[in-house]
Amino acid sequence: MRNSFDALRNQLESRSAIGYVPLSEATIEDWRRIGFMSGLEVHQQLNTQHKLFCRCPAGIYNQDDDYDGELIRHMRPTLSEMGEYDGTALMEFRTRKEIIYRLNNENACTYDIDDTPPFKINREALDYALEISLLSNMNVVGEVHITRKQYLDGSIPTGFQRTAILGVEGEIQLSNKKIRLIQLSIEEDSCREISDIGHRRMYKTDRLGMPLIETVTYPDCETPFELREAAEYIRFLNRSTGRVRTGIGSGREDVNVSCRGGDRVEIKGVSHNKWIPKLSHNEAFRQYALLRICDIIRERIPEKSSWQIKSVPLVYEKLNSDNQVINEARKCGYRIIAVNLPLFQGILSHFTQPGKCFANEISDRLKVIACIEKPNMITSESIESDQNNIDFDKVKKWLNANENDAQIIFWGPEADIKTALETIEERCLMAFDHIPRETRKALADGTTIFERVLPGADRMYPDTDSAPIPLDEEYIIRLGQNLPVPVNIRISKMQEWGIPSDTFHYLLKKNLVPLIERISDDFGFTHKFIGTFLGHTLKYLEGQKQPHKEFSPEKIYDLFSFIRSNRLDQAIARPILAVLMDYPKMDFASILTSLKFKKRSQDELLAPVSFLIGKFREIKKSDNSSVTMNWLMGQIRKQALGNIPLNEYSRLIQVQIAKEVSEQLSTDSI
Repeated sequence: MRNSFDALRNQLESRSAIGYVPLSEATIEDWRRIGFMSGLEVHQQLNTQHKLFCRCPAGIYNQDDDYDGELIRHMRPTLSEMGEYDGTALMEFRTRKEIIYRLNNENACTYDIDDTPPFKINREALDYALEISLLSNMNVVGEVHITRKQYLDGSIPTGFQRTAILGVEGEIQLSNKKIRLIQLSIEEDSCREISDIGHRRMYKTDRLGMPLIETVTYPDCETPFELREAAEYIRFLNRSTGRVRTGIGSGREDVNVSCRGGDRVEIKGVSHNKWIPKLSHNEAFRQYALLRICDIIRERIPEKSSWQIKSVPLVYEKLNSDNQVINEARKCGYRIIAVNLPLFQGILSHFTQPGKCFANEISDRLKVIACIEKPNMITSESIESDQNNIDFDKVKKWLNANENDAQIIFWGPEADIKTALETIEERCLMAFDHIPRETRKALADGTTIFERVLPGADRMYPDTDSAPIPLDEEYIIRLGQNLPVPVNIRISKMQEWGIPSDTFHYLLKKNLVPLIERISDDFGFTHKFIGTFLGHTLKYLEGQKQPHKEFSPEKIYDLFSFIRSNRLDQAIARPILAVLMDYPKMDFASILTSLKFKKRSQDELLAPVSFLIGKFREIKKSDNSSVTMNWLMGQIRKQALGNIPLNEYSRLIQVQIAKEVSEQLSTDSI
């Protein structure tokens, strides 16, 4: 138990040493202190009928078990023209993965498996991508050159992605600064991963080849919240064109993060923008913690070249442990190995992320590179209660370890032991002098795990199967003639109209600002009312129930057209909308009938007031005018809804009450 207490104390002390603060408590000074810097790669599918380089339909997804055939491949590294191997290729080769692709004839063809050359690029997709480039203030290229970008994780059967740069050096305007854009590219989407267990990784090819744009920013974001704002802006910009797909998986961000002295780490495939602040904040502090670990190690071990691990195989019986995880490994027939890390005491339990320490850096790589599923190791500095029953004093003797050493016990199939030992030593040696450039997977709790080595910069080369595509000036001018209003101007307009700011995110996400303008301009309703109706009422109703698949916000245009042409009060829009979302094909007159609505004149609305006032006084025995009004409105509000504004109806009732009181006083005086 002593080791656990020491490890927990080291966790707290190391967290304090780097000055980690939770995102909720962080200030601009905290991010400046660690040199926070970040940028984005925003991927967005285009809403086209067909894929980018073949004529398969786009946007048709299949269930995981719905497939017509499987393709199996293995990744092998090849030498470049310079006689070098790519680091990512070598890492993937070491995993000895079997890559399985499940194909459905409905949305895959021989192009997807590299048995057919590409068709000419989808011109619909090219038009859409160029429009978005222009809207992003990009300098559009004069000629499109298709290139191949290496994809070495198996997510594309060819091993490369066809892509083309369309625009360079743009910018977007955030609330307090401009963010520079490096480029916008058009490319084909990769496969959907189904599973990745052990030495087998499985993909679906239904998403493969769908047209995708990638907007890349400079690392201009200096806080996690600027980063999210930039991601949201690009998302809203893309959606404002009406040219992109929406829904789960249609848009994804890769977040590039570093701190002062660190290096670029890519958090891959962030599907929810609300995760971005916490992910980027924790990643920057993870690097800051790793730099602290570097300093500690270099102080203890000046000569990196003299450091190496030592390992010995263990016998389960001699370990004499009732640890459940180790007993499971024994049942599986795994080998169990003890590893000594000289002078690493306190390093394995050193804080890196909330709930994680340096030991997780090693465990993650054992899972990815050696393909040993978690849990895959226990350390002499473990703080989990179910790992405290290991007698590490015995283990230290078997390893002939010194007092300031740290130990790891791991297990796995015989074929993976050599790779695992190499992985442990490799990650520890990295800790001496640098932050590994790597791709990490985002988790919902705001932390990340290792996914793969970051590909090298020289991963693109010309696609000899595709001819250059010239873009003449007249074509670009034509594309730029009908661009939507920039997002920052839309926000300014909504502020001028007096629309509540808490609706902006929803209205921009759903691209509803043009609908606000059309309804207001065509039918005379105020922008504020329509914006609030869409941003509050529509959003609320969507949260209460799933709208019919044939319902779209465009139906609301017809709704207000009906209200105006029939001279109804705008308040009737809410109950009509609630029915319309369930029955979008139902005509508005029928909806009014279902609501038991009846057209009434002002005289008809005021007719029952005198009777109800008398009835109220009989029941409540009160002369308080406000109490009377509240009761009256509760009784007759429904018949007024849609016929007359409720505030006007209330005013007329008050006038009638005052008149009756005056007449009563006159009668009493006589």
